Amino acid sequence: MLLYMSQPQEATSPPLHSVSVAGVVVREDGRLLAIRRADNGTWELPGGVLELDETPETGVAREVWEETGIRVEVDELTGVYKNTTRGIVALVFRCKPSGGVERTSSESTAVSWLTPDEVSERMAEVYAIRLLDALDGAGPHVRSHDGKHLIPAG
Repeated sequence: MLLYMSQPQEATSPPLHSVSVAGVVVREDGRLLAIRRADNGTWELPGGVLELDETPETGVAREVWEETGIRVEVDELTGVYKNTTRGIVALVFRCKPSGGVERTSSESTAVSWLTPDEVSERMAEVYAIRLLDALDGAGPHVRSHDGKHLIPAG
């Protein structure tokens, strides 16, 4: 054991995961808050990297506010989603709007309240499923994807 501990460590360390948070904000009429990302033009739910000094609930409320101008009450965790290509684990929470006014930000070029059908039409499968999972009440769901397609469990 001592011999092993004294051996030099490998120069490369194993890849690490990043933790992100996202909010499925559901309005009373059933519409869902979505953004069109400024960096790639895709429609997604608001969210981003969880900062070291914040809880997941605080992080999701901050991200939704920063990207959309909407304040939220965080309800519950509805899913955990791993992007196997990029090493990102996303914690997704269902939220209720509690104030604010929709606005874009440096990270979003559009903010819209979509119906579930519009979510399926505008978003890639790996992002639409996060919103649809939050509506089914059977979570939290645990899913993996490669950035484009869901990976079957097992």
